[in-house]
Amino acid sequence: MGLYRQPENCSIILPGFFSTQRERIYIMYTFTVPESYPPLELKDLLCRMKVSLTLRRKLKQSEGSVRLNGQTVSWKSVVCPGDTVSIVWPELCQIPPLPIPINVLFEDESLLVVDKPAGFLVHPTTDPTRPSLANAVIWHLNKHSSSSSFHPVHRLDHNTSGLILIAKNPYIQHLFSDKDGINITRSYFAVIHGVLSPEAGTIDSPIGRHPDSIIQRMVCSDGQKALTCYQTIEILGEDSLVRLRLLTGRTHQIRVHLAAKGHPLWGDDLYGGSTRLISRQALHAAELSFTHPLTGASVALTSPLPADIMMLVDTLKANN
Repeated sequence: MGLYRQPENCSIILPGFFSTQRERIYIMYTFTVPESYPPLELKDLLCRMKVSLTLRRKLKQSEGSVRLNGQTVSWKSVVCPGDTVSIVWPELCQIPPLPIPINVLFEDESLLVVDKPAGFLVHPTTDPTRPSLANAVIWHLNKHSSSSSFHPVHRLDHNTSGLILIAKNPYIQHLFSDKDGINITRSYFAVIHGVLSPEAGTIDSPIGRHPDSIIQRMVCSDGQKALTCYQTIEILGEDSLVRLRLLTGRTHQIRVHLAAKGHPLWGDDLYGGSTRLISRQALHAAELSFTHPLTGASVALTSPLPADIMMLVDTLKANN
């Protein structure tokens, strides 16, 4: 795996060149054709290796290239087991790096897992006074990695804390979106109003946009399928600490599902939760496990409840 970067309007590719300005990045991914593969045309091999259609088009229509054993070749070239294939494609880096500390729990050449604090946007906005996780990650990658590309595999609301998985190039991100043989599991802890009945189960309710809001979502019959597994961990008097596992990834899924059952999250005033004891939704992405798309290794990570949610739990216990 490698990275080449060049400033825009420059014809020379400079390895290891970093800048805080908007620039074009050339990313190179190299792999060896498995011995179990039959001889294939290069275009068919890229499909089999799950190189996305978007990336294949970028390679054909832009400044990208595909190399076979170090040589640039045509798409009809035959590739055999043991051959080395390198794909090089351009990306325009539009995220300025900012020196914001981040808590990195896992990192290799392809992936990064960060423990995101609450109140931190994942992507930058047009407001320069609101730095994002993307700005911080690009700064980190410029200092510590051969990559400088931000491609989150999933997202967290800006007021949700916890673990987020980030790919360092779009090829790796696409491998996760393909999901063929790649397992990823996300579990959350939430403090909710009331006690769920039954105390464990699965919520199967489709989610769509609220007709009166571009932000709010709602359970509706014509929405997208949404599945959330839940288990009550502790009853806190009249309220509960709940563990939830996402089987789908709809916007605001946990918040909408629990509110629809009459048990909104503490602090989630968008969906009916009280902000009397906590100023943001009491939701934390505490557990993340996945199969590494390149090595096949199993990776499992955890993040403890942050201080504001722990304080909420303690307060509800004391009130009880």
